[in-house]
Amino acid sequence: MSPADAGRPALSTALPPIAISLGDPAGIGPEVLAKSWDRRDELNLSPFVGIGDPRSITQVWDGPLAVVGDPREAEATFDHALPILAVPAAESSVPGCPTTAGAHCSLDSLELAVGLARSGSCSAVVTGPVSKEQLYRIGFSHPGQTEFVAERCGVSTSNVAMMLAGPTLRTVPVTTHLALHDVFERLTQGLIEARARATLRGLQRNFGIAEPSLAVAALNPHAGEGGALGREEIEILAPAIAALREEGWNVTGPHPADTMFHAAARARYDAALCMYHDQALIPLKALHFEDGVNVTLGLPIVRTSPDHGTAFDIAGEDRADPRAMAAAIRMASSMALARA
Repeated sequence: MSPADAGRPALSTALPPIAISLGDPAGIGPEVLAKSWDRRDELNLSPFVGIGDPRSITQVWDGPLAVVGDPREAEATFDHALPILAVPAAESSVPGCPTTAGAHCSLDSLELAVGLARSGSCSAVVTGPVSKEQLYRIGFSHPGQTEFVAERCGVSTSNVAMMLAGPTLRTVPVTTHLALHDVFERLTQGLIEARARATLRGLQRNFGIAEPSLAVAALNPHAGEGGALGREEIEILAPAIAALREEGWNVTGPHPADTMFHAAARARYDAALCMYHDQALIPLKALHFEDGVNVTLGLPIVRTSPDHGTAFDIAGEDRADPRAMAAAIRMASSMALARA
């Protein structure tokens, strides 16, 4: 399967509905979820159920809403109303104005969505965008939703990988939310190998690729120029690649990052393993800004997320584009089917 298959719509609705946490109720999560339901036939979306405060949707959308008490009710409701499992906030939110009450609601919604997926009541989780600033104010101690979901699933964060996926490219950063000067200290052979294995197994399990190929990006310009521009390729990356190849994986590199992402190069691998955040996200967003999906690999459940933030500056203005949310829903459907 090529990267173009990453966003292929689900072909069946036989699985339980997808749980979608709305994210921060003051952000664009409620709006893009509602717009996705509005365009469900055009976008070929399987049934889903929103998890969050219904008021955050009615403030930005006047379509039909159905509060359900169980995910099993979602499929019967889906054709005529957007089904929502209610997680009321302590106070009603104002679009564009995040609060700690909204942060509590977004965290409770995420917790419920993960629990539904773990129990099998929902086939996957799609997480709406949250405000980390507000979450930190209520004691949230994780770098992001990915680490929170991993903990709730009992998986070490070293054994999961954050994949950014679009129709023609999949990238995985080895290090994520770090200052660039900290990358050199955190980058180890063991971490590269762990992220690579999570990626390769995830390509098999979630995308149906029996023998996946992984291209490893160099850290330094020109792959270090034989040590003249840095020795990380010689001392860290090359040994990690050799160890993975000895295990039987199809892994190549380290490749100069500036020549890895043109069309001909992308055709030679199923995913690119990148050394730091922007090395992975810049090419993905340049190619797939509107339909890129954040996928967490290495979990016992399927988890995806639209690759955008809360966009408080446009919340409530009917300007939010639902295509990234729809892509995350389609990919979650496809991954759940691949695992079934």
